[in-house]
Amino acid sequence: MQPMHWDDLQFFLSLARTGLLTNAARQLDVDATTVGRRIRRLETSLGGQTLFVQGREGHVLTDAGRRLLGRVETIEREADAIAAGGDQAIGEDVRGRLRVSASEGFGTWLVAHHLGEFATAHPLLTIDLAANSGFLDPSRREADVAILLARPQRGPLITKKLTDYRLRLYAATGYLEQHPPIATRADLSAHRMIGYIPDLLYSPELNYLDELGPAIDARLRSSSINAQYRMIAAGAGIGVLPCFIGDRDQSLVQVLPDLAITRSFWLVTHQDSRHLPRNALFVEWLSSLVHHQRARLLGEGP
Repeated sequence: MQPMHWDDLQFFLSLARTGLLTNAARQLDVDATTVGRRIRRLETSLGGQTLFVQGREGHVLTDAGRRLLGRVETIEREADAIAAGGDQAIGEDVRGRLRVSASEGFGTWLVAHHLGEFATAHPLLTIDLAANSGFLDPSRREADVAILLARPQRGPLITKKLTDYRLRLYAATGYLEQHPPIATRADLSAHRMIGYIPDLLYSPELNYLDELGPAIDARLRSSSINAQYRMIAAGAGIGVLPCFIGDRDQSLVQVLPDLAITRSFWLVTHQDSRHLPRNALFVEWLSSLVHHQRARLLGEGP
């Protein structure tokens, strides 16, 4: 077994966090071939262990890779503490990369709206916000922190309920003025509904229209909640929106306002990285943000 080159661990860490050879190469200011070669050399020095497998969306850590990542992150924390001149207190000169995964709506309308505050408080952090249709998996080290729509049932994860939130039906004022009145759920069948594409739902918790009645089908559909919001705001029809989106737009009106759907967000981190200062600080900040935004999340106030 050949000796380990310690700087190969930096190449490993970069690829584990970015998931793509090209992104790791850009981060390290080398070419992708060099990254691949250094990873292979590290695998050889570890007795031929396979640290990554090639997936559809890039390089994914194997079980051996995940074990090594936990150990390398421990080394990184100690190195940061030494560079800082001793034991690093939480919140003091926290650095590195923090990757956060959130649903498109929550990530765009709540986290992104306030994330600059967190970045200002921790200027040495690089923060990636993946806010899209789908989630990165903390159990596979794809994200440091994830805000999910359902509690994970397995994996080496630390999970806690972040908050409940409510959704209601919304329509533009102009749309309602030009279409039949709506007094009951049954009246919705006479209107164009906007919703998700059923076979592209990335979480069953997004299947809202089934809760409104079996005769209600969406005729305008999108995998994006932001696209649905734009269609509703443009007067294309009626749709379900989280209150923290729908109530922000004063051109929208709640339809059947007594009809509300409740869902939850879950905060998830990997059990081996929950004590990383950057993770702990973000979780603390996000929990405080959600506490102060509780009325907006529940549709109870501005």
